[in-house]
Amino acid sequence: MHDLLALIETGVPAAAATGGALYARERAPRLYWSLVGLPAALARVNRGWADTMEACGLTTSPAMWRVLAARQGDATEVRPTPPKLRAVVPTTRGVRLRMRLARGQCLADVTDALPALRAAWRVHSLHASEVRPGLVDLHIIGFDVLRRVVLPARLAGKAELLRIPVAMTDRGAVYQRNYRVMPHGLTLGATLSGKSMYGRNLFHSLAGQDVAVVGIDCKRGAEHTPFAPRLSALATDADSALDLLRVLVDVEMSGRFDLVCSYMGIPRIVPGEDVTADIWGLPAKLRPAPLVLIVDEVAELFLSSGSKPDEARRNEIVKLLIRYAQLGRSSGMFVEVMGQRFGSELGKGATFLRSQLGNRVVHRVHDIESSRMGLGDVSEEAMHAATHLPEELPGIAIAGDTSGRWQRIRTPYRPLAETAMHCAATAHLVPDLPALNAFRPVPPAPVDDLLDDVSVYLPDPASAA
Repeated sequence: MHDLLALIETGVPAAAATGGALYARERAPRLYWSLVGLPAALARVNRGWADTMEACGLTTSPAMWRVLAARQGDATEVRPTPPKLRAVVPTTRGVRLRMRLARGQCLADVTDALPALRAAWRVHSLHASEVRPGLVDLHIIGFDVLRRVVLPARLAGKAELLRIPVAMTDRGAVYQRNYRVMPHGLTLGATLSGKSMYGRNLFHSLAGQDVAVVGIDCKRGAEHTPFAPRLSALATDADSALDLLRVLVDVEMSGRFDLVCSYMGIPRIVPGEDVTADIWGLPAKLRPAPLVLIVDEVAELFLSSGSKPDEARRNEIVKLLIRYAQLGRSSGMFVEVMGQRFGSELGKGATFLRSQLGNRVVHRVHDIESSRMGLGDVSEEAMHAATHLPEELPGIAIAGDTSGRWQRIRTPYRPLAETAMHCAATAHLVPDLPALNAFRPVPPAPVDDLLDDVSVYLPDPASAA
């Protein structure tokens, strides 16, 4: 009896602690990492640091003075020199290790050893970045931060103009779409890959800023109509898209360039700070509102039936899109092009337009060719990574730019109703752009009002019997 009570006294708390740890690992991974994962990971890192570095190929031959000192003593063997661990900075999602590389080593050596280090320390992922030559940070990520994505609420009121948070990276940082750095972007993804959710997050973040948002949605407006109260213009078919692009390029963009030329200033006549070649150098009271054009399913603008009128319309649309992308940055006009596929098979001008779209986001695709369209000129490794994104986690994508940098990101789930209500609440932020008034969408009437105007036929129960 005494043994049974002792077993209960020790077993019940142990079982409760184990169950609580397993629950926290699934439902509260940051808490689990801070209490369990971090101490265990640090113990594995500290235990046998030199042996791990040697096994992973990150050691160098010992210095001559060490060899001579060993010969003078009783040592029979001199160990290779590993990198020196300089700092350990724990976080709620991982830990950062700063290490001084051994003589003759560089960041590439550490990058090649990352898979072996990840296996040796048994952590979720591992990344390396160079602080300065010879000093490298190893970023250990203790759990899958992309499984449950929630953007920090503190970012909502601190977003800079045209720099908006839309996703989380696999390092636990916030991915921000910065139009001032990368003016134009291309977003690709197969059906149900999360591409529309990425666009929804763009609309939600842009709606709260002093920018004009313009949509082209050739699916009769099915994607963009819920955001109509916040849109300055909306085109829902190819014909209206052509008319809208004509106004954007020939009227709105031209007017902005005329404004810049009028107030750009002349050296030695006006102060140097008033000399400008784009709208950002204009006085705030004269500066027009930035404009972001979001094109949904761009292939609909490139396809034609083959008839002469359709082919002429298609060619003009492509020409206007290219001119918009080439000239838009200095006039404060940006474009986000979205689609399932985008490449030379769309016809003349497609690859020319794609070359202007520097920011690339590619969601799950079904073939390597689709990945090559978006990431082939970014990185071969990124291109192959886009074909191995899990289907059970929609919203995961590879984000890169033409500088060759890339990373995994995932957009948070945001209900359509939430974004639609946010756009309605921020409708007062729609800037005054007279050239676009003819394209300003009229929000649809409430469903109850529509039903009052529709005569519904109800069958006679007797005749139905």
